[in-house]
Amino acid sequence: MKPVTANNVEDYVERYGLLFLGFIIYLSFFFNLGSVPLFDLDEGAFSEATREMLASGNYITTYLGGELRFDKPILIYWLQAVSVKLFGLNEFALRLPSSLAATAWVLIFYKFVKYLYDRKIALLSAIFMASALQISVIAKAAIADALLNLCIASSMFAIFLYIQTEKKLWLYITFAAIGFGVLTKGPVAIMVPFVVTFIYFALKRDLLFWLKSVFNPIGILIFLLIAGPWYWLEYQDQGMKFIEGFFFKHNLSRFENSFEGHSGSFLYYIPVLLVGTMPHTGILLVAFSQLKTWFKDERILFLTIWFGFVFIFFSFSGTKLPHYVIYGYTPLFVLMALGFEKIRSSLWIILPVAILMTALIFLPEIAQAILPTIKDEFAKALIIEGKELFGWRYKMEIAILFAALLIVWKMQYINFVKVVFTSIISILLINGTVLPTYAALAQQPIKDAALFSKKHKLNVVMWGINMPSFMVYSEKVVPRRAPKNGEIVLTKVTKLKEIESYQPIFKKYGIVIVRVNKMKNK
Repeated sequence: MKPVTANNVEDYVERYGLLFLGFIIYLSFFFNLGSVPLFDLDEGAFSEATREMLASGNYITTYLGGELRFDKPILIYWLQAVSVKLFGLNEFALRLPSSLAATAWVLIFYKFVKYLYDRKIALLSAIFMASALQISVIAKAAIADALLNLCIASSMFAIFLYIQTEKKLWLYITFAAIGFGVLTKGPVAIMVPFVVTFIYFALKRDLLFWLKSVFNPIGILIFLLIAGPWYWLEYQDQGMKFIEGFFFKHNLSRFENSFEGHSGSFLYYIPVLLVGTMPHTGILLVAFSQLKTWFKDERILFLTIWFGFVFIFFSFSGTKLPHYVIYGYTPLFVLMALGFEKIRSSLWIILPVAILMTALIFLPEIAQAILPTIKDEFAKALIIEGKELFGWRYKMEIAILFAALLIVWKMQYINFVKVVFTSIISILLINGTVLPTYAALAQQPIKDAALFSKKHKLNVVMWGINMPSFMVYSEKVVPRRAPKNGEIVLTKVTKLKEIESYQPIFKKYGIVIVRVNKMKNK
């Protein structure tokens, strides 16, 4: 094998590109998968609902803390349950379905873009996706979003292939993907392909083709066979409570109103986009500078409508959460790849990560400097008690990665290669240093407290805190309410001032378990 040089490196990338992609997928989606505690609220809630499903044997209706949970449909819980049966109740098993779904998402995406364009554009697009910060996060999270994005993206790929070829098989695959999406998260899996294709055909002045496609009887039958049975069984089990809880509260109300305090301005998703596509934010900005070229052919038109609809629709939504905009990321990565050749300076490639590293390495000093201005007493306790986690090892790991980034910047290789190495460095930064450190501060105390409680067979109530992962690790339902005299309570250290007399049992980074001797009179 010839040594890699500046003259032949592009040939090596073309030849071994899928190996690079496979390595990036491993680092981004599977590295440290089971080594970091579950993050509350979402991972803890999904995981506990799955644990309660397995404990009860009820595989139709989900419960959280013994209460009905209508937040999401059933598919992700079934997949997590299968994984837990195979690998045990642990972080790896609970997160594995998301990692596998994200892997399938990237690989199908690669094949689709290769069909649309060529191998290099497909490889770039897939690398952008697999290494993007938000994609990496949801791919390792025990939640429904990686699976949902696989379903949405697959439906969009299939419908475009149907438009191109008019082969009914692709239309039926579209309906099947939508069916699985509805079984994963509900109506949003219908809305995205339905509205995007309507806009596309309206612009093409061919709504008759759209109507025939949407109301294809075989396609509708496929959809109903996949999604219908569970919805029918759940309605039979819970009746109007399901309709009101799932469709009205967790779907319609999320758009009309700010749900659970998750609100934001119309500009909410601009910073989310800039951070979520890290480390490729610079490439994203270059792509946006070529906006006027996004409508030049029907491939780019379709991709632009897809991204544009998702971004605008959720910008108007009453409830705003960072992961909503991910439904439109898939086409954005193609648009970024198409504009990649316009990049002249590799600073666009490495600068976003360099800025992030600089902020992270000085994060402990920044936190200490702003400590007097922080009003949240629990946050103050975390900063003070967790200072040890951000010591020399934390700084050394970031410094080594920063040095590697500078080497990449100075390499005399093409920008394609610099993207590959920058992606790897960024993933190692997030998955190897940032997430484990943050988890040790924010979630490890909850896990340790739960394992302590389980070991000593404590009957605990949860007060002033909502950490469903505690129930996962302690393997029992824990009531959330104010404690009574004589009870054992899990809470924040800041809540202790509301207890007149107590006996300490466990304490770590602002999380405590105490036996209440006497509550203060209010």
